[in-house]
Amino acid sequence: MTYQVHIIGGGLAGSEAAWQLAEAGLKVRLSEMRGAGEMTPAHQTDGLAELVCSNSFRSDDAESNAVGLLHAEMRALGSLIMSAGDRHRVPAGSALAVDRDGFSAEVTARLAAHPNIEIVRERVDALPASGATIVATGPLTAATLAGSIAAATGADALAFFDAIAPIVHGDTIDMDICWKASRWDKGEADYINCPMTKEQYLAFHQGLLDGEKTEFRDWEKDTPYFEGCMPIEVMAERGVDTLRFGPMKPVGLDDPKTGRWPYAVVQLRQDNALGTLWNMVGFQTKLKHAEQVRLFRTIPGLEKAEFARLGGLHRNTFIQSPRLLDETLRLRSAPHIRFAGQITGCEGYVESAAIGLLAGRFAAAELRGAPLAPPPLTTALGALLGHITGGAEAATYQPMNVNFGLFPPLDIGRTKKADRKKLYTERARADLGAWRASQSSSVEVEAGS
Repeated sequence: MTYQVHIIGGGLAGSEAAWQLAEAGLKVRLSEMRGAGEMTPAHQTDGLAELVCSNSFRSDDAESNAVGLLHAEMRALGSLIMSAGDRHRVPAGSALAVDRDGFSAEVTARLAAHPNIEIVRERVDALPASGATIVATGPLTAATLAGSIAAATGADALAFFDAIAPIVHGDTIDMDICWKASRWDKGEADYINCPMTKEQYLAFHQGLLDGEKTEFRDWEKDTPYFEGCMPIEVMAERGVDTLRFGPMKPVGLDDPKTGRWPYAVVQLRQDNALGTLWNMVGFQTKLKHAEQVRLFRTIPGLEKAEFARLGGLHRNTFIQSPRLLDETLRLRSAPHIRFAGQITGCEGYVESAAIGLLAGRFAAAELRGAPLAPPPLTTALGALLGHITGGAEAATYQPMNVNFGLFPPLDIGRTKKADRKKLYTERARADLGAWRASQSSSVEVEAGS
């Protein structure tokens, strides 16, 4: 196929960018090294848009949550990632969690079937010298391409560690000890809860401190963790009660055997459509595998747990986007190249796909001779883009999930927090609608396609 845009990387961002361009009538070459004899330290398959950590897209509440609002905006713009996520939803209360295998298979199939997309299994070692390009290689960019990016930007990539949570076979969980419930009994009983007494919790906490961890290489020792994906043992080092105010929070969970909140709780969330796999919520870890099995089997209800996947740790890289990229994600020193996804410094599945969506739309509009203005900062898409391309100091730039703190303040007096969130979302919906109406229909993708 003779292509007009070359996308490097078939993760969430690259897949979404390819879909947006193809639906706008442009020919796309999508290069993905997995499937060409290559693999990353975190991926397990060659499927496009593979979810390597959690299976959750987080809150789907578009009225009071910034990521839920981002979901809604992406759906309105015909997002492939949101469409596939909705089709492969699994129970998770008010969150959107997906069957990761079904989700990846659908994204792969829909991209492969599109007449404007050619998927090529190949490793790209250098940035193209010309031609419209979107780099969406994610936080695990191959070393050779990372070197080319560093040479083109004149700056070293920043880095942080990201940890993966374990997955448990559901039929090995002791439901005589555990129970199903969502916090405060909101919605369906979508989580399996493992209760802990004070004595059990303290012993577990000490086990995290004493457990054998993955050794760092010398060049990794000064690399910071990302606060939003902190290994559980690192949280444990911050204080004996840190976990009880974090992933092991018991608030709003009444143990049916006692009628009271436990001292601490380990929650598991459904990971596939069949309900046979459950991931340990917030249990990212760098404990060695044998240590994970030993320690996690001390959790009440998991004494005989069998693990479909144990936790892991990998290094993520991202560029200093506020200094290097313009407002439409073009590399200032080489404007034929755009960056998208986690390599730009956004954090989270949905955020990564959202930046891919925008990169695809910006590229489509530019090639059609009708440049697209960025979405307003008052929208979730605009606020996230604004943070990446200029809303943060380059020297202290760190990965960021979408949140209302990135939005311009409301022009109102003192209001309740819940009311402020509603006002943020109402303003965002109105401004996104006005932005869409002002743009050329030539780059519009019909919602739900």
